[in-house]
Amino acid sequence: MVLSGFLADLNMDIRWIYAIRVVGTALILFFLRRQYIELVPQIRMSPSSLILAILTGAMVFILWVNLDQSWMILGKAVGYDPRTSTGSLNYPMIAMRLAGAVLVVPLMEELFWRSLLMRWIDRMEFMTILPSNVSFKAILISSLLFASEHTLWFAGLIAGLAYAWLYHKTQNLWTSIVAHAVTNGLLGAWVVYTSRWSYW
Repeated sequence: MVLSGFLADLNMDIRWIYAIRVVGTALILFFLRRQYIELVPQIRMSPSSLILAILTGAMVFILWVNLDQSWMILGKAVGYDPRTSTGSLNYPMIAMRLAGAVLVVPLMEELFWRSLLMRWIDRMEFMTILPSNVSFKAILISSLLFASEHTLWFAGLIAGLAYAWLYHKTQNLWTSIVAHAVTNGLLGAWVVYTSRWSYW
């Protein structure tokens, strides 16, 4: 919270901390890009895998906005409200939030949750295990941990299982990244359209 206090002293809206996080994460991903051998340009999705990823991402979005019963919620959602003090929408803030959710978060989270952690649970030398050989135990544990970082934990669990299934089935990390990006993009558009800021 030191950073938020510093920004407050500068009379800067602390909601822009999200932009700092997004840019920082994007820079780290860029500088380490040669390490992500699963994401080299030569590895491409087939048209059928792309369609499957888009459909899976859309399905997860539909479930996400409907799996909101009280027992499916962990803690209290604060949300991200991009409106100004007068109630109008702050479009640069919305654009920044969407860019982070669609371009940075899926890449970073799929590299960690699916490519690394899910396989690491089965074998510490995780790069030696094919996604298709990952155990159900590893899929379930990594998905439960992924769910725990979301207020809508049950929706997060379903999302984690869906993205893990895609990676397991296609053996291509890009499919889970695309599905994750589709979910986040649709969710962001829905949040802005409905003003359901708690979902952000």
